[in-house]
Amino acid sequence: MFTDDPRYLQSLKVTFIYVVLTVPLQLGFALAVAVMLNRPLRGMAWYRSIYYIPSLLGGSVAIAVIWGQLFDDDGVLNGFLAFFGVAGRSWISNPDTALYTLVLLNIWQFGSPMVIFLAGLKQIPQDLYDAASVDGASAWRRFWSVTVPLLTPIIFFNVVLQIIQAFQAFTPAYVVSGGSGGPSDSTLFYTLYLYQQGFTNLNMGYASAMAWVLLLIIATFTLINFGLARRWVYYEDR
Repeated sequence: MFTDDPRYLQSLKVTFIYVVLTVPLQLGFALAVAVMLNRPLRGMAWYRSIYYIPSLLGGSVAIAVIWGQLFDDDGVLNGFLAFFGVAGRSWISNPDTALYTLVLLNIWQFGSPMVIFLAGLKQIPQDLYDAASVDGASAWRRFWSVTVPLLTPIIFFNVVLQIIQAFQAFTPAYVVSGGSGGPSDSTLFYTLYLYQQGFTNLNMGYASAMAWVLLLIIATFTLINFGLARRWVYYEDR
């Protein structure tokens, strides 16, 4: 795998880039929306439901097909750019941009971590915000000094969960690229290459070995996160 198969190394590279980009961007966006929705406004339950819908639909084949059409040569995005006189490009078939379209698709599915963040925000005592306001802390200062420290267990949970899910991403790459891995293997996710080896080439032994390596990679990242958690995760009972 590591010496005689350049496509395997390419799948590792693509998957690591995908994980590094999607996890912090998705969690940052989910936290921002959760903070925005953590307000006593009329119809807030409706807004929360609307923002959660992408997570219910994002993993489906239909959404992946629509996403591919959105970024296609004659897709909606290029049509929108053409309205302003900007020449579009082939986002899906271009190896420089194909992977980033899938990154955007994953970020769009921010509903699940958003709901978890929102549940954590509900548990933060209002007295702490009131005390910080009395001390003259601005809204930005209250966010970094009160919200973030007390939300670190939830952030830690979401980081571990989203890293595992990002390493296991399969459907978007399979549907958008037609199962080939995209132009120049730019969207050849690890799980997609595993599928090709096992069910296209019928090389089950190789696919099984790849599955074990993926398990070890995910376990390593999880252990690293748990080891680093002692330095930045705050628990009230400690």
